[in-house]
Amino acid sequence: MTNNNCYWHSDRYAGVICQRCERRVCAECMHTASVGFHCPACIKPQNIHSRRQQRSSVRLGGRIENVSEQSLTTRSLIAVNLFAFFVALFKGGSLGSGGGDLYSDFALIGCARIFVFSGECIDGVAGGEWWRLVTGGFLHAGVIHLAFNMFLLWMLGSQLERMLGTTSYLILYFGSLLSGALGVMLLDPLALTVGASGAVFGLMGATVIYQFRRGISPWSNGIGSLLVINLIFTFARPNISVGGHLGGLLGGLLIGWLIDEMNKKRISGYVRVLVPLIVAVAFGFSCILASEYWYDPILG
Repeated sequence: MTNNNCYWHSDRYAGVICQRCERRVCAECMHTASVGFHCPACIKPQNIHSRRQQRSSVRLGGRIENVSEQSLTTRSLIAVNLFAFFVALFKGGSLGSGGGDLYSDFALIGCARIFVFSGECIDGVAGGEWWRLVTGGFLHAGVIHLAFNMFLLWMLGSQLERMLGTTSYLILYFGSLLSGALGVMLLDPLALTVGASGAVFGLMGATVIYQFRRGISPWSNGIGSLLVINLIFTFARPNISVGGHLGGLLGGLLIGWLIDEMNKKRISGYVRVLVPLIVAVAFGFSCILASEYWYDPILG
């Protein structure tokens, strides 16, 4: 059996993991870092030798693991995004705006074409191309779009992965991706949409939830400002998917809250994974339904 008590208080629930040494600590012991949490031992003055040891390895479950290995899932997600971008370049895309043959087959779109008189939708998600709900989140409209999303994915994802574990982290990521796709299906299903922004907004939402539930102000470590700035860009700049960003944010808030609530209540492992997974899958089915029953708000 695993011990979920605080490293410093054996009789208190440890809901936070130190981002340096991986000790489990309670909210009273935790100290806010730039993005994440540190335990009392890790905020004390340390000599250079001890810092190097901490950065090179941490002890987990009685064995030593490299820090780089703790973020393997986040690194893999970034690698898939980079690979997809280079394939898009090879297929006719450009560094400035992406595009290429991959867009027509894999970018997210609800109804590629609509017959005005019958209202029938063909192609896209409504036409049975359901893979677009996921593959669209791994394509990007240019190198700047890619770099910005991958920076946020690394900054937020590497820490959430260590806090949640691989399975819950993947459910959070893809659940946010699907909820972002649902936002696109509801607000702008005719737009060809690409990018990991929906998933990244979900990671921001989950981080805010975890901090609020531990009595931490998101404004104290920059997450709140980061979220507000991204929301301003979402509404201020053209060609930005409002539905994708807002949908991903709301999905991340919900799934992040579910995961944290069940961890706090020490619900058994299968249920703790199954409930957020069901919510993520429900987002996917809702995308399909929304794409099939969408109608033109002007023509009716």
